[in-house]
Amino acid sequence: MGIFNFFGSILGYLLWFLYTIFKNYGIAIILFTVILKIVMFPMSLKQQRSMASQAKLAEKQRELQKKYANNKQKYNDELMKIYEKEGVNPSSGCLTTLLPFPIMLGIFYSVAYPLSNTLHIASETVALATDYISKIPGVVSLGGYTELEIIRNFDVLRDNLTMFTQADVAKIEFFSQGFRFCGLDLLSTPQGSGFASLLWIIPVLSLVTSFAFQFYTMRATGAPQGQQQGCMKVMMYALPLMSVYWSYIFPAAVGLYWVISSLAGFLQTLITNKFFSVNHMTAMAEARRAASLYEAEAAVRPLSASAQKQIADKLAQSPQQAEAKEGARQQNKGKKKKKSSSSGDTTSYMGSKK
Repeated sequence: MGIFNFFGSILGYLLWFLYTIFKNYGIAIILFTVILKIVMFPMSLKQQRSMASQAKLAEKQRELQKKYANNKQKYNDELMKIYEKEGVNPSSGCLTTLLPFPIMLGIFYSVAYPLSNTLHIASETVALATDYISKIPGVVSLGGYTELEIIRNFDVLRDNLTMFTQADVAKIEFFSQGFRFCGLDLLSTPQGSGFASLLWIIPVLSLVTSFAFQFYTMRATGAPQGQQQGCMKVMMYALPLMSVYWSYIFPAAVGLYWVISSLAGFLQTLITNKFFSVNHMTAMAEARRAASLYEAEAAVRPLSASAQKQIADKLAQSPQQAEAKEGARQQNKGKKKKKSSSSGDTTSYMGSKK
């Protein structure tokens, strides 16, 4: 998990920047999610192009399925040849679909370990503080997230946290005041909170938004063929179930990110389907291909009459041409001799008959 912790540290810089502006972690997460969606928009377009390519090859895939219905290996081999010929990567759509998972894990590490990854306090100092906190009885547990416990109980513990510098104390105090969003405590986990906390709303919203997003995406783009179809079927059910589980056991800030991410993804899909639909992308690809063929044909200039005569003369003087002419001459000579012999035999036969 070291790579995700590093990723969380990188994302923490952006979260901290947004928090210093709006002084609320919920708003920072919303804007953070929007920024990520904008940055990842080219990848979404790449996924649309992949779907367009799959749609273009759908008829050929159906023909292969009929032809090699009893030979799965031969079908896969021929399908890969078509993919290679058309320049289609059948796994590119799955890669884009799975990309939100490492991002969400990076968000998790930036939220679950805010002292290290968001405030970027020295690791030695954080280790001393977490060791000190873990030995104090009566501190409200957040499911093992010790750094979150320091943030949540900072007003009570600040006089005992002598390992922090004055600059660290100022950052922690400023940071600990912005985790209330729409009446929800984003530092708490739904798993360890009562019904009155309303944190159960986060997993419910996560399930609804994630499933609706996946369902709309599949219906809007159509069920792709082959490997892409299997990938999308798994994502249809796996993503919502995993998102609701993670939203339940992780701090509410992580679940809020997933909800906002699903809503932003839904809006992004509406935009891409309107302006970059599969049919539109297919038409654009065919237009680019036709234009490239036209340019290639236009670049080929016909040879002049003198150049054609020079080439013909060179070919006529080549040894291969001489051998071909001699072979043709011998063949014609043999045919004439055979015809003459056949004519003589017939005459002799008719004469003897008389």
